[in-house]
Amino acid sequence: MNSNNARFPTGSTPGDPTIGPAELRRVRIATLLGQSTEWYDFFLYTTAAALVFPRVFFSASFSPLAATLSSFATIAVGFVARPVGGALFGHLGDRYGRKKALVIALALMAVATFVIGLLPGFAAIGLGAPAALLVMRVSQGLALGGQWGGAVLLATEYAPRGKRGAYGAWAQLGLPLGLIVSSAAFFVVAGVTSADAFFSWGWRVPFLLGGALVVVALLVQMRIDDTPAFRRAAKRRIEVHRSPVLQVLREHPRRIAVTIGVFLVVGGSFYVYTTGTLAYATQVLKISRNMMLVSIMIGAVAMAVSIVIASRLSDRFGRRKVFLVGAVATILWAFPYFSLLESAAPPVVALAIAVAMFTNGVMYGPTAALFSELFPVSVRYSGASLGYQLSNVVGGFAPLVMTSLLASTGTSASVSAYVIVMGLITIGALLALRPSWSGQGDVTAGAGEPGREVPASSAGYGSS
Repeated sequence: MNSNNARFPTGSTPGDPTIGPAELRRVRIATLLGQSTEWYDFFLYTTAAALVFPRVFFSASFSPLAATLSSFATIAVGFVARPVGGALFGHLGDRYGRKKALVIALALMAVATFVIGLLPGFAAIGLGAPAALLVMRVSQGLALGGQWGGAVLLATEYAPRGKRGAYGAWAQLGLPLGLIVSSAAFFVVAGVTSADAFFSWGWRVPFLLGGALVVVALLVQMRIDDTPAFRRAAKRRIEVHRSPVLQVLREHPRRIAVTIGVFLVVGGSFYVYTTGTLAYATQVLKISRNMMLVSIMIGAVAMAVSIVIASRLSDRFGRRKVFLVGAVATILWAFPYFSLLESAAPPVVALAIAVAMFTNGVMYGPTAALFSELFPVSVRYSGASLGYQLSNVVGGFAPLVMTSLLASTGTSASVSAYVIVMGLITIGALLALRPSWSGQGDVTAGAGEPGREVPASSAGYGSS
């Protein structure tokens, strides 16, 4: 096995001489725009769940804690829907093309987000309000569950030789950008409306705008051809499985399990730093809502920077080494994070969140290339989506777990321990990764058995 494979992996791809710079540029823009708007819509919900929904969609007879837990429970349900979306759209993407699956997922997200902006509250229709909200959140979860895998493959399967990590960053940057814009939207609306107006109708404006923004991304996405890897597979009549999801579960269960573990602390800690922290800081520490929104936006900028840096470094030094650095840093920052947060001093709070999200981006950046390299093209959409979305179920429950731990123990040390446990599981999963799991990208990628060396001629990271 060559030295590059021992680093696991470098992500080299041969590129396609028929694809010009203009087309590559369109792919990068379409990927970034699609992911940014999709995450914007998704994060609007998590922000509103911390700031608005407990008051608007749940009965006034609820205690503040019960209303917050109920609101966070709807977040968790959306995350449970994401693996279902990954399986559904993975099936479509592996059988009929990445582009078709992406377009359908974007359309579903646009409709769900727009409808949330129109839903009446509990005071108007009683239990029908949280029930309708739950249905729309499930729809958002299904959409994002399918969209992430397609966007990642759009970027990485177009990537030139040696730049799969860097191209994957265009998909991953959508998360911090979506978080920045969604937080900014709430910040602006809250700043120009009174408190009563904000809870009455102001919070709806970002959701209505979000539905429209996804339509724009959808139009751009439709101008992009399907990925070279999928087109080559179709041209060469590579077998299309009747059920790519069942196929990847049957043939690569260990890889699915490892991807779940690898991403565990990324998703879990991210929602501790954002949704969980937003609720804790505003409700318990009595830090102003606007200050926390600004702090999270600063953190998202730090995350975007680390995504770009880490993704490029992963092309040079390997995905696993870069990922390990982020996991260790997350563990080391778990206790200092809450100590700084609880100072309630604006610059200190912003610093705590910025460092936390920078370390999160170190792991999140290489995820796109790493996950896409672990599965053959015929089941890649399904495999990458399932691993990522199943792990994110834990992330979806993180605010709920955090709130419950704080209520039961009375100390943030319990939440720090929760983050550390997730970090240790991620490190164990990273150590379980095998270089031989990544092979030729267009036909046999990931065909090597775990622990078995693959000849240098076929153990690279693919022609896709």
